Amino acid sequence: MANITITDIARLSGVGIATVSRVINQTGSVSEKTRKKVMDVINEYNYIPNNNARNLKMTQSDNIALFVKYISNPFFSKMIDVIEIEMASRGFPLLIQNVDDMTDELDVAISESMQRNLCGVMIMGGSYSSYTEAKFKQLGIPCVLLTVSTEGNVEPSLYSSVIIDDEKEAYKATQYLIDMGHRRIGFLYKDVGNVVTPNILRFRGYKKALEDNGIPLDENLVSLSAPVIGSGFRVGFQAMKQLMLKNPEMTAVFAFSDVLAIGAAKAAIAVGKKIPDDISIVGFDGIEMTEFYNPALDTVYQPATEMALSAVSLLHGMMNGEKSQHKVYESVIMKRGSVKKIQDN
Repeated sequence: MANITITDIARLSGVGIATVSRVINQTGSVSEKTRKKVMDVINEYNYIPNNNARNLKMTQSDNIALFVKYISNPFFSKMIDVIEIEMASRGFPLLIQNVDDMTDELDVAISESMQRNLCGVMIMGGSYSSYTEAKFKQLGIPCVLLTVSTEGNVEPSLYSSVIIDDEKEAYKATQYLIDMGHRRIGFLYKDVGNVVTPNILRFRGYKKALEDNGIPLDENLVSLSAPVIGSGFRVGFQAMKQLMLKNPEMTAVFAFSDVLAIGAAKAAIAVGKKIPDDISIVGFDGIEMTEFYNPALDTVYQPATEMALSAVSLLHGMMNGEKSQHKVYESVIMKRGSVKKIQDN
C-alpha cells in the first residue's frame, strides 16, 4: 500500500486514530497487546511518521467525558470518585458534566465530543428510551452506559453497558417484604410519563411480585412522589406523609431509591411511628447514609465500586479496539433491621 496514512493504520489495526497516535508518540495508556498490533502494521507497511503524524497529539484529544443525569444523587458520588481515580491512573483527563432533567444526555455527548474532540464518553443515569442507533453512530467514539442501557433496539456493538437488572432486583425486594408477612406494601417512585428509566423498571418489579403472590395492586399504595421543590429527601418525606394518610393500615414501604427511603423514614418518625415496629421500610441503591441513619435502613445494595471499575475497563478496551460488552451485576438486600416479620393479614 503506497503512501499509507495514520488513518490506514488505524483501520488495519482495528483501533481508533487516537490510539495509533498514542502508540506513535508514546503518550497515554495503551495495552501491550494493542501496541503490538499497531506496531505490526507499521512495520509491515514500513510506515514512517511525518511531522504531521508526530504532532497529531496536538489535535487528537485524550480527554474522556462523563455525563451524569442527576449528579446530585448520592449513589452516583461513589462511582464518580472511582472513575476519576481510575482514569487518572490510566493517564486520561476526565471531564465531568451534569445533564439537567430536560436535556438528552446523548445529545450533549454528541455536541461535546465535536467541540472538545473527545476520545471516549461515559453516560451515567438517564433514560433507556432516549438512546437510538442513529445517535450512537453520530457520536462515533467509544461509549459506555453506566446504570442505564438501551431498550434493545440498538446494535449492541455500538456501545458497552454496565447495569443491574432493576426490575428483577425490585421484585426481590418486594418478595422479601411479602415473605416477612406484609401485604399492604406502599411504593415510592417518580413517574416520568412514557419514558423508561430505572425507577419505572423497579415499579414493574414491585407490581410483578405482588401479582405473582396473588396480591392485587392498590393504586392508593403507590405514590408518584409529591411535586415539591427541594432534595429527594424532602420528596420522600412529603410522599410518605400522603401515603400514610391514605393508608393507615399500610405495614411496609418500598422506595425506589435510598434518598426517598430516608425521607420516608423521617416522615414516619415525625408522626410517632416506630421503625420497624409500626412500619417497615426498604430502600434501593445501598448508599452509606442508610447504614448510619437512625434507625439503619434495609436496602437493595448495588455494587457501585465494581460497576464503576468495570465501566472504565470497558471504555478503555473499546478505545484500544476491543469489542463492546454488556455486563449485568447482581444486587443484594442489606438487612439492617428496618423490616419486621408480621403475621399474614
